[in-house]
Amino acid sequence: MNSTRRRWLIGLVVLNLVICGGIALVFSFRREAIRQTLADATGEEDSSHQLRALGFLALSWFQTPRDTADYAPMPYTDVPPFGVNTFFEQEVEEAKIRASMQLIRDAGFKFIRQEFPWEDIEPTRQGEFWDNKFNHSTWDKYDRIVKLAREYDLEIIARLDHPPNWTRHDGAARGNFAPPDDYAAYGAFVRAVVSRYKDQIKFYQLWNEPNIYPEWGEQDVNAADYVRLLKIGYTSAKEADPNAVIISAGLAQTLETGPRNVSDLIFLQQMYDAGAKDYFDILAVMNYGLFTGPGDHRADATRANFSRPILVREIMVKNGDANKPMWAMEIGWNALPSSFENAPYGRVTEQQQGRYAAQAYARAQNEWPWMGVMNYWFFKRAYDNERAQPFFYFRLFDPDFKPLPVYDALKTYIAQARWLGKGFHQETSWALDYQGAWTPSQFGALTTEGYRTGKVGDTLSFDFRGDAVELALAPKVYGGFVEARLDNGAWREFDLRATDPSVQQRVTLAENLWDTAHRAEIRVKQGELRLDGVVVKQSAIGGRHIAAFAALGMALLALLGIGALWFWSRRRAMRFAGVAAQ
Repeated sequence: MNSTRRRWLIGLVVLNLVICGGIALVFSFRREAIRQTLADATGEEDSSHQLRALGFLALSWFQTPRDTADYAPMPYTDVPPFGVNTFFEQEVEEAKIRASMQLIRDAGFKFIRQEFPWEDIEPTRQGEFWDNKFNHSTWDKYDRIVKLAREYDLEIIARLDHPPNWTRHDGAARGNFAPPDDYAAYGAFVRAVVSRYKDQIKFYQLWNEPNIYPEWGEQDVNAADYVRLLKIGYTSAKEADPNAVIISAGLAQTLETGPRNVSDLIFLQQMYDAGAKDYFDILAVMNYGLFTGPGDHRADATRANFSRPILVREIMVKNGDANKPMWAMEIGWNALPSSFENAPYGRVTEQQQGRYAAQAYARAQNEWPWMGVMNYWFFKRAYDNERAQPFFYFRLFDPDFKPLPVYDALKTYIAQARWLGKGFHQETSWALDYQGAWTPSQFGALTTEGYRTGKVGDTLSFDFRGDAVELALAPKVYGGFVEARLDNGAWREFDLRATDPSVQQRVTLAENLWDTAHRAEIRVKQGELRLDGVVVKQSAIGGRHIAAFAALGMALLALLGIGALWFWSRRRAMRFAGVAAQ
């Protein structure tokens, strides 16, 4: 090797050592910041697990995408996705319910998921709604909850389960959650509730977690039996109020295969096999993060994590339910104190709990267009006698109204969360800002088949995150022009005239954008705009993949730099040792 090539080689080695050493030095001083970034990207707090999770995320780009029908139009995903579980039936003082609802509304939540226990409303016999002990109607407390929710502009998701003992021949022998002997009795109860609150409550959940013990009683679970109950409840509810929206029981995340605990994936397919498809309007899931954060994108049947709804969605699509949405009845992370030896729901700090909750909503908004409302578990308990129970530490508030950091984290996130992520968004989406005299119209009897018509001068604006955006126009478009601009750029004109007015037309406003936050503004210039929806697209390789590749590369470079420094120091030490020996 000549001297010139040797000098070049030495120079390259030195340059590499300097770069790697610099990376290692930055890694040393910014270790916590880097670890936190990796935790957000992978859902893993332990550094030893982060590299493996990053590798999965990077490799997922090369895998066949899961069939989740992300661009299928569907109803009930146009509402604000923020809900919270409440236990107002346990509150005695109206002032505490009011204070709670005020805090819920102040944070930006739109929905409350509230139990209407059958055993509390119809306690002694069928058709009798009376509390003999206190001599008053059992409807009283629920009438108050409904009235106050309307006053505070909160929408109720009414959970209907907890059958009374009189519905079973053996009383409580099979547990307090066992279904009734005669499923028609449940149908009658559902009909009574829906009839009473017609035009006041729209959403009803029929049962809860029938795939695990003890939510189906002290007995083996049975998907076919639950579907029989669901059919009767659904039919009864629709008879009482055709506009009622029926949500299936939220299926618990479990990996077991029976007989008392059956995987939500197995149980859901069994529900479809038993004919459940036509007897719910929204599919419910439970979506706890458990032992990893919301950044954990690993989705497989052997893992219970925040990504599990992806697998549930695949089952829906396979069974022809691509146009039906999913709602999460419960989400959250458990800020269990270190004094607890066992952590059945995982364990995070109170600060992590807040960060995870906000990131969970952001991920669902950005990546899961088929996910509607997600209800945080839970607002607060009425009493302070459950601190020995691990579930107590999911709360937003203590019973005395002391807030946990997660409340402020969600309040901060919700205040800036009015934006569209990937997917087809109905023209009724809460994130669309209409200005002018837009008028709603319908193709047929279903409101989900409607559109909005804008005349000259009417405007529409919205924020979105993606690399392309389109307007979906209603069929039978007769023509017109709009002007649009992105991110305060130049206005461009778009022709709305359809070549085939019998089908939905798409107008591409922008494509090949950076997959980041953008703002779109549209105004009708000529004719009219009949808007059926907005489509936001994201490439197969998105921001999270780029972040994964970058983080993985940085981690590998840091390791290389550390290794190079170690190798250099060892060679230097050996050299000095050799000189000393001479």
